[in-house]
Formats: sequence, C-alpha cells, structure tokens
Amino acid sequence: MPDLAKALLDSELLFDHAQIDVAIARIAGEIRSDYVDERPVYLTVMHGGMLFASQLALQVGIDLEFDYLHATRYRGATTGSGLAWLHRPATPLEGRRVLIADDILDEGHTLKSVRNWCEDQGAAEVRIAVLCVKNHDRRVDDIEADYIALEVPDRYVYGFGMDYHEQGRNLPGIYALK
Repeated sequence: MPDLAKALLDSELLFDHAQIDVAIARIAGEIRSDYVDERPVYLTVMHGGMLFASQLALQVGIDLEFDYLHATRYRGATTGSGLAWLHRPATPLEGRRVLIADDILDEGHTLKSVRNWCEDQGAAEVRIAVLCVKNHDRRVDDIEADYIALEVPDRYVYGFGMDYHEQGRNLPGIYALK
C-alpha cells in the first residue's frame, strides 16, 4: 500500500479547512434558496462524499430526507474502471426532488450513472452538489454539477473525503500530487 506520509511530501495543499468551509457555506445558501418549503431526498455518494455531504447538510438550513448510495469505479485505484453498485438507496424516489452530494466531478461516469438511475426510479428532478469539479475537457457528455464548491486542477487530488489509495479521506484539506 502506498504511504500517505510520502504522498503528502510530494503534494501541494490546494484548499485548507477554512477555505472549504467558506465554499460549502456559499453553495448551502444557493441550495437553501432552491428548495424553499421542500424536503428533498439527500443522497450521499459513499465513501468520498461523506464529509462534504455532512458539512453541507449542517449548513443548508432546510430539512432533508437522508439516504445514501455506494457506487464506485475506483476501488482504491487512481484510475476508474466499470461502475460497481455496492448499495442502492432504500428511499422511494418516485415523484421526489433528489439532491446528490459527492466529493468530485471528474470525468463524470459515476455521477451520470447515478443521476440516470435516480431518473429511472421516477425522481421528479435530480440535482448534483459536489465539493470539487476537476478542470479538464474529458467530461462525458450530458453531466454537470448544479452546485460546485471548488474547482481543482487536472491532477490527482485527495483529502476531505477523497482518497489516496484508500488513505487520507479524513485530511481536513484538499491536496494535489505535484
């Protein structure tokens, strides 16, 4: 297993915890405005989206119906493969507004599949909130985030939910390998 301490020495801190808090508070206000007098189904994409989704839920200031899903293409690797569904939400989505919270929108394969699954379940609307969007031109067609806290460069990023070979998810900042 790669050593997180060595990776940190070869990494740059992109955003510290205070900067992340400010960015999450900003999009929490946008979400609050978009869901006035509504209780959306709030789907956290595990494991990466857990820290972001928790922080966002605390700041959004509206009631949410919590559920989660676990779909991954990475399984501890640094490049994705086929999508594996490890857990699907139990909450019925038929006719509901759904807000998906995830750590990063990179190429978009996972989030597009998750969004499409929610739509197939009859969701009235599906919106996506991400902690980060990666700046590049490799995104699959027809997937964008509705709420973006931060933009990161086209490098391997980890921390604040995102992993470096299944390590470092609980780092309070976001780092990029040099």
